[in-house]
Parts: sequence; structure tokens; C-alpha cells
Amino acid sequence: MKLLANNGKMINDTASLWQCCEIVFDLLSLGITSPDSNEFWCIFSLGDNMKKVPAFARDKDKIAVRFMPQSSGEWQWSFYSADSDNAKFSGSFKCTGPEHGNHGPVSVHDKYHFAYADGSIYRPFGTTSYGWIHQPEAITRQTLQSLKDSPFNKIRMCVLPHYSKWSEEHTEFFPFIKQGDSWDYSSFDYRYFDRLDELVLSLQKLGVEADLILFHPYSDKWAFDKMPAEADDRYVEYVTRRYAAYSNVWWSLANEYDLLKEKTLADWDRFGIIIAAEDPYGHLCSNHNYIEFYDYSLEEMTHCCIQDGLAVSENGRAVMLRNAWHKPVIYDEVCYEGNFDARWGDLDDIELTHRFWEGIAGGTYVGHGEVCAAKGHSDDEVWTGIGGKLRGSSKNRIAFLRELLEAGPECGLEPIDRWWYTNIVGVPGKYYLFYFGRTSPGEIPFHFPARDLDLVDGTKFRADIIDTLDMQIIPVPGEFSSCKRNNYEYGDENGRTISLPEKPYLALRIEVIQ
Repeated sequence: MKLLANNGKMINDTASLWQCCEIVFDLLSLGITSPDSNEFWCIFSLGDNMKKVPAFARDKDKIAVRFMPQSSGEWQWSFYSADSDNAKFSGSFKCTGPEHGNHGPVSVHDKYHFAYADGSIYRPFGTTSYGWIHQPEAITRQTLQSLKDSPFNKIRMCVLPHYSKWSEEHTEFFPFIKQGDSWDYSSFDYRYFDRLDELVLSLQKLGVEADLILFHPYSDKWAFDKMPAEADDRYVEYVTRRYAAYSNVWWSLANEYDLLKEKTLADWDRFGIIIAAEDPYGHLCSNHNYIEFYDYSLEEMTHCCIQDGLAVSENGRAVMLRNAWHKPVIYDEVCYEGNFDARWGDLDDIELTHRFWEGIAGGTYVGHGEVCAAKGHSDDEVWTGIGGKLRGSSKNRIAFLRELLEAGPECGLEPIDRWWYTNIVGVPGKYYLFYFGRTSPGEIPFHFPARDLDLVDGTKFRADIIDTLDMQIIPVPGEFSSCKRNNYEYGDENGRTISLPEKPYLALRIEVIQ
């Protein structure tokens, strides 16, 4: 984050593309005593590109505007308040190219997939750690190191404290000031958000998207899930204004929204509208379910954030919700790898990896969670609860899957023929990825679907057998020469077959030889 100006005085005259830039103003200089006593904003302009960015309370004596430049060049800015048509302060700065590793915000690409602002493909390999930001410094630093060493490029995390015995003992600050036995929802504790600033920026530097969960039903005695509507709205507005300028932010209205019984569907719809109005950059936004799916057809919902382990446990299921909503689908919660007695926390690493592969085979994406409690530690002290150390083994096989996909086409993989060949994704005529799941098919003919494909006979292909458990790629000897067999399938003109090891959880990659 870069401070551009303080009280109208320029501190820096350059910024980088997609960097979070801040301009700060003292209340005293504005002739006001409270940051809520007026409405303030900045207008940023570069040619025909103009953004109106609302201000937020930075602390009890200051307000700030945060801006993320999305184009290189000379930006002009002017600071306004609702009580005057004239700018109170103004300035300019030059935006240069992006810092190393900053590809800009992620948005929907090719209807069902994602890409960064610089055009490079983004494939979400997310994980969940609800309360990691509420832990002591040593735990948060260990969490960041674990992410750095992992394949995960997105993390679902709660903005409001996530209750557990561990969090209760170690949460130092809270989002609101306490007055006696009650929370003063009109007074934010800015120290809480200062720390969140630091951690979101730390994630950005690691190349990890921060999927900010605004509400959840697990605040117990703090009762942040039962705030009045005006407090909810003020909180949503504040968080959106404060964090929209971070390139790696996503919005999640809730975790398991349908368990927040104090709120109605109208409340959730209103939160989405507030975010859309207060976020000048249109970051990705969704709402996570427990049982009842949210209405992802709403304009404010950019993608589907789904809890449904069964949807990715068997072949052919994952694609169904994609077909229903016609938006990207991320199965962000499919049960967790762990050693809990609860059925949602007892997956072994093989099953969770299998669910990732089934999601990819359906043209969707899957998220990781882990509740591996160490001997002598409480069930609260697990990755998905508080972060810290990743103890499970699925991360290694998920890393293998991510590397495999990144070595393939620079695009999202699409179901090739979802009416019949439900285990194949790829790029027609160029790249095919088969996933056989729990089956052991043995010897199979070289083949791929002919649907909507007109390929010249004799086109050369190569094939690789992929062992998803042992994380091995086994080249199939020789080349294959394509031949259209019928209206539905291409095969090898010499009738060649491929012998697979007699074991489950195999995949097959077929690529055209350029």
C-alpha cells in the first residue's frame, strides 16, 4: 500500500498498476469533528477513464480514500465533500507498470472461468482458514509461510471474529468498540482493521487471493451475527470502501448464509447491492451456502460459491450446477481432510484429491479444507479453524494437479461432450484430459469425442498416463494418428489402444503434436 498524499500534500508522485494507493485527510483540516458528519469522495481521472471513490474513516482523527489505478499514465485526483461543489484538495500522480507478481484483480473469463486483469489465466486452488487473522502474531506468520509453501492461491477467511475456545483466548482486538457489556456498532476499532490491512497485503505479495467472508453464524457470545440491519449495512459499506482497492480481494457475503437465522433473503440481496455500489472495481462476489443454494442469477453474484461434497464425489455431477447458473462454479467446501469424528471432517487425502479431480473434470473448481488435529491439541487448533501449520497430505497431490494444468493450455478446460463423455475436459482437437476416478478401466482404445469437431484425419497426437496418487506422468510410447470413426468419436487409424495400470485414480492426457 502506498501513501500518495497526506492532507492534500503529495507524498509520492508515482504508483504502480493495480497497487493500493491511499490519500489521507485530517478531520481538523476539513473543519469537522466526526468522520461520519459528512460524505467525502475523490474523483480520479485519466482521459475518459474516471472513478468516483468514496472515503472511509481511517481512525478517529482521519478519513482516507484508497484507489487502485487500472491504467498506466498521468492520473488527476480531486477531493470533494457533499457540502460543496468545489474540490477541497487536488493533485496528480503517474502510474507505471505493475510490481512483480501483481497481475491485477481476478474477474470472470470465458463465462465459466477466471483471468487476471493482465489477461493471464487464473485457476482457483483455494483453501479455507476462517479465523487465521484473529490469532497471535506467531500463528499468522506461520499461516503465511504455510501458504507460501503450498499450492493454494486463494484463502477463504472471516472478517468478523470466528468463535472458538482458541480464538476467545487469543483475539486481541475486535471490529467494534465495547461500551460496558455491549458493542457500540457505530464505533469501529481501527486497530482491528489496521491488522487486517497488513495481512491482506501479505497475501497479495504471496499471490494469494483474499476471499473475505463478511458474515458467519459462528460468533456465539459476541453475537456479530445478530447485529441490527443499520449496523450490518454500515459494516458492509465500511469494509467495501476500505478493501476494494486491494487487487487480491474477493467478496463473500457469508459462510453458510442460511444458518444466519436473524437475516432474510432481502438482507442478503441488499448486501450485494451495497457492495456493487461501493466497489468501483467490481471485484468478484458470491454467497456461500449450508443447505439452500443462494440465487446466483442475481447480477451482483459473479460466480457460485458452493458447499456440496456429493457434487464432486462421483463423475458427471459437478457440471450440473454450472449448467443451472451459467456462471463459474467453485465448490469451496466439499468436506475436509481430517481426523474428526464428524463426517464433514474425516476425508483422507486420497478422497479430497479425488474431489478436486472430479471438479476439474466437470469444468468447475474445488476448494481445500483441513481439520487434522495434532496429538495433545484441541479440535480448535486446526488449519481451517485458526491456520498455522498444514498437517495433511492432500496439498501435495493438489500441487501436482495444479502443475499439470498450468503445463497445459492457457485457458479454462471445458467439458468436451457433457451429454455422454462426462469425464473428459479440454480444448477440442488439441488437448484432452480424462479422469477415471475410482474405476480401473485397464486397456482402452485411443479415442476422444467428435462432437462439434472437424479434424483432418491423420492429425498426430501423443498421450500420457497420469497417476494422481503417486504423482507420476507416464508417457505412452509412440504417436497416434487420428481417424474419425463415426459422428461421435475419433480413434487411431491403426486401431491402437492404451494399456492403463490396474489401479484407480488414474487420468489420461492426450495432446496434439504441433
